[in-house]
Amino acid sequence: MKDFLQALDNYEAANRKKPSAIVQNKIGMTYIAMGRLDKAKAALKRATKMDKQYAEAMNNLGVVCYLQSMSPDKNGHPRRDSGKLNEAINDYRKAILLKDDSASFHSNLAAALMDRKKEADAMVEYHRAFDLDPNVFERSSRMGVSAKMSSPEDRAKFSYVLSKLYAAKGDLDHALFYLRRAMEDGYPEINNVYKESEFASLRKDERFTELMAARPASIPQ
Repeated sequence: MKDFLQALDNYEAANRKKPSAIVQNKIGMTYIAMGRLDKAKAALKRATKMDKQYAEAMNNLGVVCYLQSMSPDKNGHPRRDSGKLNEAINDYRKAILLKDDSASFHSNLAAALMDRKKEADAMVEYHRAFDLDPNVFERSSRMGVSAKMSSPEDRAKFSYVLSKLYAAKGDLDHALFYLRRAMEDGYPEINNVYKESEFASLRKDERFTELMAARPASIPQ
């Protein structure tokens, strides 16, 4: 926390000397890391007003709205605020209009679309992200998709989707890796792997047969 506060002091000093959208974006990102989402949103809105072509700031504004869309229920389980989630989707789309070649923008939009149960649209964005950067899903940060998977159910679904994506692209090593993850987190529809066309090549791999035969006990049967 001390490092974040020091960074904020430095950014605020720089902003007083010469206000800029870049500095406001850095302030916003620091507040995201600190979990102070209202302050992050205010800073990022200032950034997007100062520079209407600033795609990164618009994407980060979407990140804030996405994080704000998650609120725990009485049992401590995350639930979605559909209004905030729609805000995030709109902000991600605006960022993509400004900069279509950012893999992280497309993966962020895909994650939000998955939460809105728009899997077909999400898969389009996941494929676009993969085509731009095949390693985009291997990274983990507050800005990235992986950090947003807040429950085993979320992680299981995300891993299954990635397995399907990698299988469709012919990357069977990654497809198997994420399929195992989905199984370990108890993805309830794991048997769909036997009928979905994206997994056709994977089903011919003997490693797939071995994996499915050695299902972890936690998998719902």
